[in-house]
Amino acid sequence: MMNKTIQKILIANRGVPAVRIMHTCRDRQIPTTAVYSDPDRLAHHVFMADAAVHIGEAPPAESYLNMDKLVNAALKSGSDAIHPGWGFLAENEAFAQRVIDAGLTWIGPSPEVIRMMGDKIQAKVLAQKANVPTIPGISSVNNIEEIRKWMAEENVQFPIMIKAAAGGGGKGMVKVENQDQMATAFAQTRSEAKKSFGDETVLVEKYIERGRHIEVQIVADQHGNVVHLYERECTIQRRNQKVIEEAPSPSLDDDLRQELCFTATRLMREIGYTTAGTVEFIFDSATRKFYFLEVNTRLQVEHGITELITGLDIVGIMIDVAEGRPLPFKQTDIHPNRWALEVRLNAEDPKTFSPSFGNITRLQTPMGPNVRVASGVYEGADIPPYYDSLFMLLMTAGADRKDALRVMDRSLGRNLRVEGVKTLQPLLLSIIRHPSFIEGDFSTRFIEEHMDELISRFREKNSEDEVLKIARHVAEISALGPQKWM
Repeated sequence: MMNKTIQKILIANRGVPAVRIMHTCRDRQIPTTAVYSDPDRLAHHVFMADAAVHIGEAPPAESYLNMDKLVNAALKSGSDAIHPGWGFLAENEAFAQRVIDAGLTWIGPSPEVIRMMGDKIQAKVLAQKANVPTIPGISSVNNIEEIRKWMAEENVQFPIMIKAAAGGGGKGMVKVENQDQMATAFAQTRSEAKKSFGDETVLVEKYIERGRHIEVQIVADQHGNVVHLYERECTIQRRNQKVIEEAPSPSLDDDLRQELCFTATRLMREIGYTTAGTVEFIFDSATRKFYFLEVNTRLQVEHGITELITGLDIVGIMIDVAEGRPLPFKQTDIHPNRWALEVRLNAEDPKTFSPSFGNITRLQTPMGPNVRVASGVYEGADIPPYYDSLFMLLMTAGADRKDALRVMDRSLGRNLRVEGVKTLQPLLLSIIRHPSFIEGDFSTRFIEEHMDELISRFREKNSEDEVLKIARHVAEISALGPQKWM
């Protein structure tokens, strides 16, 4: 296969993912094109790019989800490749095909692979063919009587999980605890599936109690080479959305780690996967067994912690693969030698998870040894109400988990200050200081089970707040003389 050299990349995204991709492009001296909607005209990713194209009004359907506008922006700006980042159209096979049909290079897996893995039912069938363990379940469910029949025949007990077949990202999933909830949950899942994915097909699976979410990072080229970059633990979640991730997983021993990673590699080789992708598993702590969940056919939000423990640039690998180059390493060359943690800073109320949009009036970003920040904002920037509330990823590393946690505590507790909007910072700090989390004793229900306790640990004010208040008063007196409040 002939290598090609990408001359300019349009990033079909915004915020954190767009900025992350631009960093690698700068390293490689590849010019970039940003796209932006009306409220994003002064966004961080727009200033960072070499060129920027306006693509429409605020609603995503008018801008970041408009395939024609994105492809036209690439052609108009002289870009010859498109990287979708994560979210929006990153796992849309129609968009991938449209990019290719326009004569542009798609930096991602083939449209056919995206299509196969985007259908949870088909993905599960392919996993079974590759001898990958899957959760007991039933596919293409049309009514609740089929669910009851399956549970009786297979002796499946509650709880169960009803999922959208075309779902992803934790959406279109409802847990059912008993018979009384089944009809409502079934109707709710079909409705969410139709609204979010345009497909109301659902499947049902046994719910794994005390489950842990573990995923394997894969990179593969167009020459048949498939390599795993080990696993990440993504168990700390809220409403099936990841909150904290770490690599490696504290749940696994070396033998189980090797089995899990090579199982993921075998699956990706079977389906002909190329570029970066992730195989997600649910791990049953009680039985020490793992089961296939899905394949994410894109760059993952949490890829940065894998980069920290391996020293690799996954975005750079994606560009290499898109150019037709073979992977520059073999499986035996991958030797993780650190522990890394990532927390997701969302503009949300840490007690209610309600969105908190507005202007960031102050932003102090953590620095120091073993800290990595992926930010989509700057001090003075606006967080608009139209898009995902994620505005920063904070990652820390250490020689072991204890070291990485210590650095994260310093970064969240002392070095990060965000004013103007509410963030998840207090909740994240409360989680990493919780004894059960420190001991590695948690499941996907950790936040749900400990929420009241976690909130009780929030510190509304600290000594630094009081010092800053005094400093402001002193400054006022020094500059303006005695004040009315004195």
